[in-house]
Amino acid sequence: MTVLDSPIPRFHLAMPVDDLAAARTFYGDVLGLEQGRSSATWIDWNLHGHQFVTHLAPERPQRIHNPVDGHDVPVPHFGLILTVPAFQALAERLRAAKTQFVIEPYVRFEGQTGEQWTMFLLDPAGNALEFKAFADDSQVFAA
Repeated sequence: MTVLDSPIPRFHLAMPVDDLAAARTFYGDVLGLEQGRSSATWIDWNLHGHQFVTHLAPERPQRIHNPVDGHDVPVPHFGLILTVPAFQALAERLRAAKTQFVIEPYVRFEGQTGEQWTMFLLDPAGNALEFKAFADDSQVFAA
C-alpha cells in the first residue's frame, strides 16, 4: 500500500480570502475543484477528498518567506501530494490558465532519496499553495 492508498483521515482547512468571486473562479475553474455548500461569506471545496473552505476575510497578515534551495518559499502554505502524472497535468492546467508561479515546477533532490516535483503559487487572495509529487511514494517522509 502506498501513502496515497492508505486510509489517512481527511483534513479540514479554512483559509481567508478577500474576494469570494475570485476564489470561486480560481478554485473552481482554474484548479477544477468541486464546490460544496456556500454562503455569502464562505465556500466549501472538495480538495481531493479533503474539506477546504474559503472564508471571506478582507484583512491579510504580513507574508513571510524562508529560503529553501535558493527559492523564497512563502509561509504559511498548503497543498497536496499528487502522483507525478497528476502533478504534470495540474502544472499544464495552471500554465494554460496563465498562472503566475511563485516557484515554477521543478525537481528537488533529483536522483536522491526523496526526489520530488514541486511548485508554488498564490491564490487571488495571496494564500500560498504548494503541490508536489514524489518519484517514490514510500519516500514522502524519508530523512
